[in-house]
Amino acid sequence: MTDDIGSRLRDARLQRGMSLRSVASSLGVSASLISQVETGKTQPSVSTLYAMVTHLGISIDELLGVSPTPPAGTAAPAPEPLPADLTVQRAADNAVLDMENGVRWERLAAGVGPADSLLVTYQPGASSSIEGKMMRHAGVEYAYLLEGELTLRLEFDTFTLRAGDSLHFDSVRPHLYVNQSNAIARGIWFVVGRREQNQAMPSAGQQFSAPRETIGSAVDVLRAMDDLDR
Repeated sequence: MTDDIGSRLRDARLQRGMSLRSVASSLGVSASLISQVETGKTQPSVSTLYAMVTHLGISIDELLGVSPTPPAGTAAPAPEPLPADLTVQRAADNAVLDMENGVRWERLAAGVGPADSLLVTYQPGASSSIEGKMMRHAGVEYAYLLEGELTLRLEFDTFTLRAGDSLHFDSVRPHLYVNQSNAIARGIWFVVGRREQNQAMPSAGQQFSAPRETIGSAVDVLRAMDDLDR
């Protein structure tokens, strides 16, 4: 899966005529890191992946090989005829992406719509990145923790989430997640409105760093958008 993700990112970059150096410079990372992600030699962190897809203008669905979101102004394809226009995605068909530092995404109910829906798993000690930076993205973030314990750092506040707890905040606020426990943390995430608002956001390279005294184990989450046919 990592090789597929890397090749899709590389194809998107080349289609847009962007060099490794220019992308790396925009995101504030090394050209070597971008190259290693594209060739599948390195698993990206959540923050690096989101920064790349945002900068390149592709969606999570497209990155995972799911049917692409139609360009703006294009009618969405008709859903498979099911009772009450329900679209069912079987568990075995979930697109899966394993990332650096023990984070796994499973894409839920993929398709055209206003929300990105994910089943997210954090292994013990896992975080959204290892770079020590808080980041932000367009949209409104909702989550419900199914099991385990997860720490959310939202600007200068810290919250411990346990099974049954839920959250909701404007994702433009700098935030990060880390599993500081000895057990798996797993939850359902929805990010609503990210696709519509992305163009108004600062560039993917613009990051928020909390004051040094607020950074313990660092993590972050960013964003994704539309445009690649795969």
